[in-house]
Amino acid sequence: MSAFTQFRDLHAQFLVLPNAWDAASARLVEDCGAQAIATSSAAVAWAHGYPDGEALTPAILLVTVAEILRVVKIPVSVDSEAGYSSDPAKVADYTNALIDMGVAGINLEDGTNPPDLTARKIEAIKNAARKKSSDLFINARADVYLKKLTPPEHMRDEIIRRGKLYKSAGADGFFAPAVTDAADMRAIASAVDLPLNILFFPGVPSFADMKAAGVRRLSAGAGISRIALGTARTAIRNYLEGIDYETLFKPAEGLPNLNALLAQN
Repeated sequence: MSAFTQFRDLHAQFLVLPNAWDAASARLVEDCGAQAIATSSAAVAWAHGYPDGEALTPAILLVTVAEILRVVKIPVSVDSEAGYSSDPAKVADYTNALIDMGVAGINLEDGTNPPDLTARKIEAIKNAARKKSSDLFINARADVYLKKLTPPEHMRDEIIRRGKLYKSAGADGFFAPAVTDAADMRAIASAVDLPLNILFFPGVPSFADMKAAGVRRLSAGAGISRIALGTARTAIRNYLEGIDYETLFKPAEGLPNLNALLAQN
């Protein structure tokens, strides 16, 4: 089974998708039993000294993706932000490089860009993928709730409108970050005929309730990397203050031998 088919099939039920930021974190995701991996644009950017928001260059991202693909065997989806260009043709060229590398899917967000532009980018990516006989999974992200792009009373209607637009352009999945209400999830999943992706966000319902509401994919976003960095910050402060060795390294208990883990691939 191809990575494309495997990744697409995972959206038929409820895909809990951890987000990685480098080869080691991706290998840990795989070792923990995840069925697929996604990158987080924010976490990858931070790991290379950049803020999130397309400050990271596509060239650095491509190198990071290559490093991840080298050490894992499960499908990998790449957070491509808004495609690193306002020109749909250039976005398609960038995506072609990811296809050639062997990624199974991408995220493409609208942010504050016009939805019609995002739809044109999706169409350009799909057309380029077909020429390569690729079944790349495009997860279209609408930031209506995340960036509060409309008054609250209009958010549900607007995100549904965008979901239908992106579906007609060729999207394979629909990402609605910052949607936390089960009724909103149910309405979006019912109206937009695409697997609904939700961000693991403060206030979201339980996994079982989200699945019942029609959610088919749950993303951690930058959350796991924030936990890792928060743990590192605490450890650094404790180390500087002279904490004992056993207490300092307590959070690392159970971590597999990374040399052995990475040597397996």
